[in-house]
Formats: sequence, C-alpha cells, structure tokens
Amino acid sequence: MVSKKDVQYISHLSRIYTDDQEAEALAKNLEDILTYIEKLKKLDITNVKPTSHVLPLKNVFRDDILRKSLGQQAAIKIAVESENGSFKVPQVIE
Repeated sequence: MVSKKDVQYISHLSRIYTDDQEAEALAKNLEDILTYIEKLKKLDITNVKPTSHVLPLKNVFRDDILRKSLGQQAAIKIAVESENGSFKVPQVIE
C-alpha cells in the first residue's frame, strides 16, 4: 500500500514539490502500477521468447558485398566538369 506520506517522502528526496492533493493522486497511481506489476508477475511466460521490440523488424539493407565498380577514369569521363582527376562542382558554402 502506497500512502500519501510515502509519496511526500519520495517527492522530498527527488526535490519535487507536491501538494497534498497531488500526493494523494500520485499515491493512487503508484498503487495501481504496483498492483498491475503484481498481475504481470503471475503470468506464465515460460514459452515466450525474449524480445526487444513488439514488431518483427528485420534489416532491410542489402549485404555489403564487394563488386566491380566504375573506375576513376571512366567516372571522370562522364563528369560535367573535372579538374586534375577530380569532379569539379559549384561552391556550396561560402
């Protein structure tokens, strides 16, 4: 049983001001939470696999496989503008 006095003590420790009305409401909320936790403890979860997410997520990225790609000379040939073997682009930041 969580009392108003318990909430006021916790509030004092955490340096959070609560008036009597708030402390009473928080005491009820904490009591409800603890009651719910007790219900959860009674569940049989022996066949439930541990999970970190409720949805079955999987990585959608492809594998990082090394493969032949366009060489520098071929890439520079199709560039709009190049200089000394590099792409030349308009200045973006002054």
